[in-house]
Amino acid sequence: MRARFAASVLTAALVVTGTAGCAFITPQVTGEIKQVTDGVNTTIGDVDVRNATLISETGELASLLVSFVNNTDQPQSVTVQYENGSTGERVTQQVELEGDADNIGTITSFGGADSEQILLDDVSVPGSLFPVYFQYGDAEGVQLMVPVLNTSLPEYDGLAPTATPTPTPTVALPTPTVVPTPDATGTGTGTEGTEGQ
Repeated sequence: MRARFAASVLTAALVVTGTAGCAFITPQVTGEIKQVTDGVNTTIGDVDVRNATLISETGELASLLVSFVNNTDQPQSVTVQYENGSTGERVTQQVELEGDADNIGTITSFGGADSEQILLDDVSVPGSLFPVYFQYGDAEGVQLMVPVLNTSLPEYDGLAPTATPTPTPTVALPTPTVVPTPDATGTGTGTEGTEGQ
């Protein structure tokens, strides 16, 4: 009887030890953060950059699709900087983020169907990565390799960049003055000379 009891205890101990060891050798899926969006993310101080993506058909003009999460209670001004692909010039734009003392974590989005656009000239062609630098206040900036996508995917349909049209200057032309043509005798118009004969 004691032998059976001892064998049962030993078997139970082995089962517990064997199954408990699985937790030590099996990777924990919940410990890995997977990015499920097409864009890229980063954090700059108290501002989160979420799902940064460039939408462009040819690379000549792109719209930055991005959301900023302002984790402060004050509005913030974020610098977006990139290098123009054809001129090599560094182009800097400032975007304003909303801030609310009663609602920390205000989200300001750009590039959506009903959102303001951030336009970038001469970026890489769709299917490539393009460096864009983000910075605000005294926080250290971060350069992201942002994917360039076109509108072939349904979620990006209608988000192609639309350039602001440059107004065409209108020039007021003077009203032309009609001068009568003299007839062969020099006494009036050709018509008047015919009537006088």
